[in-house]
Amino acid sequence: PWQTVVLPVIVPAATGNGFTVIANVEVAPSPHEFVPLTVISPEIAEVPKSTYATNLSTVIMNSCAPCHIPGKGGNKKPYDNFANVKADIDEIIRRVELNPGERGFMPFKKTAKLSDSTIAVFKKWKADGMLEN
Repeated sequence: PWQTVVLPVIVPAATGNGFTVIANVEVAPSPHEFVPLTVISPEIAEVPKSTYATNLSTVIMNSCAPCHIPGKGGNKKPYDNFANVKADIDEIIRRVELNPGERGFMPFKKTAKLSDSTIAVFKKWKADGMLEN
C-alpha cells in the first residue's frame, strides 16, 4: 500500500520575497500522480501587515540616503520618520515608478530604477493602511 504524505501549498509572498504556505494537503501517491485526499488547513494563512518600523524604514535608509536622511548628510525633506513618509507616500510611489531621465525620477542620484520588489514594499505598506509599528 501507498503511504500518505502531507505537502504544503505555497504561493509567492505578498512582499515579493519568498513564499507563504496557504494550506497543507494530505496526498496519497499513486504510480502516476499524487491524489489529494484531505485539505488539512484550508484557511489561507494571513499575510502580516507591513509597518513603517518593520518593513519600510530599512528600505528608505538604503534607497533614499543620503538625500532624505539628515543623519547621513541629507538636506531634502526627511524620510527618516513615519509622519513625513505617510504624508508623502503617493508622491514617493509616483516618483520611484518613473524611469531614469524622466522629470522627478527618484532616487535622483541613481541611474537605475529601484527593483520591482523594493517598489512593492512601498505599495504594500500603503495598501496595508500605512501602520507605524
